[in-house]
Amino acid sequence: MYGAILRKGEEYYTYLHNIFFGINMVQKNYNWLITDIEVHPKTKEYNNLFSKRYMWLSGEGLTNIIEKENFQWIWGVLSGFDKNIDIKEVLNYSLPYADGYKGFWQNPLSLQHPLVAIETVAWDSSLSLVISKDKKIIDDFRSAFPLSEDLEVYNEK
Repeated sequence: MYGAILRKGEEYYTYLHNIFFGINMVQKNYNWLITDIEVHPKTKEYNNLFSKRYMWLSGEGLTNIIEKENFQWIWGVLSGFDKNIDIKEVLNYSLPYADGYKGFWQNPLSLQHPLVAIETVAWDSSLSLVISKDKKIIDDFRSAFPLSEDLEVYNEK
């Protein structure tokens, strides 16, 4: 498992457009379970959409929303699943959450959902985490955000 934490060097840390840019837009390759959501979009449509307990969106659908309105995420866990995994299968497990999940802050790193490939977390609008089974995603993110840190190294401090 590989991870990165972004908490330095940016004006904002939890705008998804920036995060997606950092992972070379691979979010389009996944379906997304979005949980533990606290966001403040300007439009009523998105306020209503993101007020649910959880959401299931294609990577393209999520990207389209963020391209229309790139709003700040206060809290949120975005769990990316291979497109062949169905929401019914995903919901057989507990919903991921941000605040209180110890697996972000312990080594070895862990993803909350056993079927997930990548997890992006907006943490109290003050930092973002990206954890993935794919090292290239984390390497790309770290290259895009040079002041980001290896999450395992950060956890050892």
